[in-house]
Amino acid sequence: MIHRFRSGIFLIVVLVVLIASVPCASAGLPIKAKSAILIEAQTGEVLYEHNPDEKLPIASVTKIMTLVLALEALNEGKVSMDDVVVGSYLAKSMGGTQIWLEEGEQMSFRDMLYAVAVGSANDCAVAIGEYLGGSFDAFVEHMNRKAQELGMVNTHYANPTGLDAPDHYSTARDIAILSRYAVQLPLFLDLVSTWEYWVRQDTPQEVWLTSFNKLLKQYPGCDGIKTGYTSTAGYCLSATAKRNGLRLIAVALGSSTRDDRNNTIKALLDYGFQMYKAEKLVSQGESFGRLPVILGVTDSVELVSCSELRYPVKKGTELTLTKKVNLPETVTAPIAKDQVIGEVVFTDRSGKVVAKTEIVAAESIERAGFFKIIKQTVHQLLKALFFRK
Repeated sequence: MIHRFRSGIFLIVVLVVLIASVPCASAGLPIKAKSAILIEAQTGEVLYEHNPDEKLPIASVTKIMTLVLALEALNEGKVSMDDVVVGSYLAKSMGGTQIWLEEGEQMSFRDMLYAVAVGSANDCAVAIGEYLGGSFDAFVEHMNRKAQELGMVNTHYANPTGLDAPDHYSTARDIAILSRYAVQLPLFLDLVSTWEYWVRQDTPQEVWLTSFNKLLKQYPGCDGIKTGYTSTAGYCLSATAKRNGLRLIAVALGSSTRDDRNNTIKALLDYGFQMYKAEKLVSQGESFGRLPVILGVTDSVELVSCSELRYPVKKGTELTLTKKVNLPETVTAPIAKDQVIGEVVFTDRSGKVVAKTEIVAAESIERAGFFKIIKQTVHQLLKALFFRK
């Protein structure tokens, strides 16, 4: 009898441990989507998942990748915002959401980007793809290469728009991976957080675009990312929101209605913000003391952190990270303000780097004149001779 009792207790303990190891298995969230996931953006930690690896059509959520490749080209200097993109017959023929781009019509790369990000314009997505890739097919190949680079193992693109195609699919997990990468790109959040935008303003063909992502207005802290809908894919959305330094990304695919999709995203984000907080590790401009300067007009330079650094931690638990400051013993002039001198690194218990930021010079230090350099050199020689350890 005692043996059976102990066996029963053991089984209960095992079940509790297994349940606790599944992300939010007991959260009981009102998920009305075929697939959903919630992650913390900085670390990528999964906070909730529901069929996250089911391959599904993703409609215009596809355009996250289109924007990512466009912004990478922009940041690498391959294109500029003022580049002129010319509409093609193929771009004009896309249908669906569009700005009615005409074949041969010229439009700036900037306007094309906003037309995709705000108005989900299929014609502009194709025009951007053709401009960057040289052809529709070449750009799609680039999309698939990037997906593989990011570890999106259950994704395949057939077009840059998200219009239904048999071999065009992804998963909630893969979209979260892509979204996490995207929000780190310069200008991405500027694009996807824009509520309204005019193209061809003050012309007979002007179009006023407003975002399909109503959570930008409805959910505090929401600043992106991309909605999608086709009759095959249902209602889809990858959304991000930031509160008190904590950024979350929620993805819902295959909802039956727009309200089901939006309410699912709200429930996911609510859960994340209720359960987690962002612990401040380093403040922007935080002092790291002074470092000796060789050959400078002054003998030391003040060091500060480049940016604020926060790390997510479950409320009610303690932060268990190890901090290490990596700095040289000295630095040689000239030194420019904001020049990177070192870094501060935080690791978890396994030794994995989970957060880091650069340490920079808080001031400029010019190179010293000839006589001061001689004086410093003599001082260093004497110090080396008489104060050796």
